[in-house]
Amino acid sequence: MLLRESLARIKSVYGEYPRSFWVLVLSTSIDRIGSGILYSFWGVYVTRRFGVSMTEVGLLFAVWSFTSLLGGMLGGALADRLGRKSMLVYGLVISSLSNVLLGLVGRFDVFFPAAVLVGLVNVIGGPAAQAMLADLLPEEKRAQGFGILRVGINLAVTVGPLIGGLLASRSFFLLFVADAVTSMITAVIAIVGLEETKPPAREDQPERTVAQTFAGYGLVMRDVAFVLFVGACTLMWLVYVQMYTTLAVYLDHTHGVTEQGVGAILSLNAAMVVVLQFPVTRRLARYRPLMAMAAGTLLYALGFGMYGFAASYSLFMVAMAVITVGEMIALPTAQALVTEFAPEDMRGRYLAFSSFSTVIASAVGPLLAGMVMDRADPRWMWYVAGLVGLIAAGSFVLLQRCRGRQQQEQPCRCPEAVCPCESTL
Repeated sequence: MLLRESLARIKSVYGEYPRSFWVLVLSTSIDRIGSGILYSFWGVYVTRRFGVSMTEVGLLFAVWSFTSLLGGMLGGALADRLGRKSMLVYGLVISSLSNVLLGLVGRFDVFFPAAVLVGLVNVIGGPAAQAMLADLLPEEKRAQGFGILRVGINLAVTVGPLIGGLLASRSFFLLFVADAVTSMITAVIAIVGLEETKPPAREDQPERTVAQTFAGYGLVMRDVAFVLFVGACTLMWLVYVQMYTTLAVYLDHTHGVTEQGVGAILSLNAAMVVVLQFPVTRRLARYRPLMAMAAGTLLYALGFGMYGFAASYSLFMVAMAVITVGEMIALPTAQALVTEFAPEDMRGRYLAFSSFSTVIASAVGPLLAGMVMDRADPRWMWYVAGLVGLIAAGSFVLLQRCRGRQQQEQPCRCPEAVCPCESTL
């Protein structure tokens, strides 16, 4: 009886979304399995193959992050001009071929610039996939859609490293081959199973040149409300990235938690997302998105701050559970909010620009955390993280209040392409 009810519920949920959405979720998850296979062992591969220090690996990651940002912005502009499906397929094919070639490089002085170039092209299809999801779903379904996508990605991230570990024990080159194969499989699925979703150009809107398409980023940056939103998200991400960079080191050095213990804490995060993400995002539909962002970020502040006070393994697990609930609230809502800010014909560029928040946080967050931990009591790192989380949560509340006051008191004077005044935020 319980099984029958569960199957009926799954069938009901499946029927709420178009077939193309599920194809997109499946293809993205397969591609992320390949990423999990390769990038889980990226640092180990570089240090063993080339005999370089972790400082050089860290520099490679930092440069990679910024070139990935440029690649995403290029992909976002081209997705708005050439189409979502086209850029998604091109990005997958280019990523597949470039990763195989990268695995054949035998010298670090060649590998470093080659890896930077691969970082530029690897993410070129990312904004197209996110824009396609927004095109496929109505506004009230987008947060739930991004939540379902996150479940698929978390499953992929769980499976990928397990496969990668088996392949790496035989040959590190197999990691590059596996990532290339999954990218090509994803490209075939996209070609066969997806239709182009790029909104047709308005009759009164002349065809833009490539230069004019890129110039559209100027309009994005003049959308003051959106830029402030990205700024608040940057603060949120500065806190969140500590989970995958600083937390393991802190638990090991300060509290003597074993590798298996740290792994169990992080696995709790992935398991909760897989099981609870969709029910959580479904219930969020009734709340204002910016206030949901504030609530999720407030839970970040509480959960990460707990690591500064907690001294037992059970409390470390509780703190991760609190963080994960915040994650399930904030991250899908943030992606959906970007698409609500964006005009239909600029979704790719808005989504690409929003990646500034993650790139800046990934490049700066671990460095600042390391400085605090090296120069003070490591617990202060988590007190600071909690404070930054509170500031981010307050920023979302203030942005909501300003938006509400703007809609009530001020007539719209915005350029049509970037007008946020009709938003439901």
